[in-house]
Amino acid sequence: MMLWLEILGLGVGLVLGFVCPWTVPAAWSLYVAAGLLAALDSALGGVRARLQGQFKLSIFLSGAIGNAAIAMFLAWLGEKLGIPLYLAAVVVFGTRLFQNFAEIRRELLTAQQKRAKIKQDLENPQ
Repeated sequence: MMLWLEILGLGVGLVLGFVCPWTVPAAWSLYVAAGLLAALDSALGGVRARLQGQFKLSIFLSGAIGNAAIAMFLAWLGEKLGIPLYLAAVVVFGTRLFQNFAEIRRELLTAQQKRAKIKQDLENPQ
């Protein structure tokens, strides 16, 4: 039941994001991009942990806030130094997004295969 609530919240957030006429000022674009990547990484990490039965809200929140802060700090520091340090956050969070997505996919497929096996065993007992 809780998973459906999470999916509904994600859907409502996406719809509001597309419908609201708010734009990000160009000066903030690197910070917002780094923060969004960190948030998306944390969200997928939370889904993965939930599917594996290891979700802890305190770990999720501290990771989300900490990752976003580090990503935005790297963007800010890189801007001050004149080097694209935000790329470090992009590479790390991009890699973790793909890893989390792969883990989620494996968890869902494994769960589906287990359900099919149980159903088959119930229908054809030996």
